[in-house]
Amino acid sequence: HFLLCHSPVGDTFRIRGRKFPALISCCVVDEFMPWPRDALDGVAKRFLIDLVDAGNLPDENMLGIVAANMAEVHLSIDAANRSFLAEERRYNYTTPKSFLELISFYMKMLGDRQSSAG
Repeated sequence: HFLLCHSPVGDTFRIRGRKFPALISCCVVDEFMPWPRDALDGVAKRFLIDLVDAGNLPDENMLGIVAANMAEVHLSIDAANRSFLAEERRYNYTTPKSFLELISFYMKMLGDRQSSAG
């Protein structure tokens, strides 16, 4: 047995599926369910705790607020995705990697803004 993970975002999965049809036809495809709010909150806190330690966030209370906001933003995208599908008849995927990229973007943007302000 082996495990192969692909994101449905972008063309890579579709192209590889065409080049190697056995990837699709000879395997089991598991679709993962969305992360619950508390899991998103915990992941955000785990990555953002370094900002508190570095002094970029004032305290753990602010860390909790920022993490909860990130979880809310990520979960709210699902409703926008359903609306987009209904209106445009096109899918938009929100993956765990999207959430990790949101955290990374926030940390980079905060660092850039603090360095330009100070």
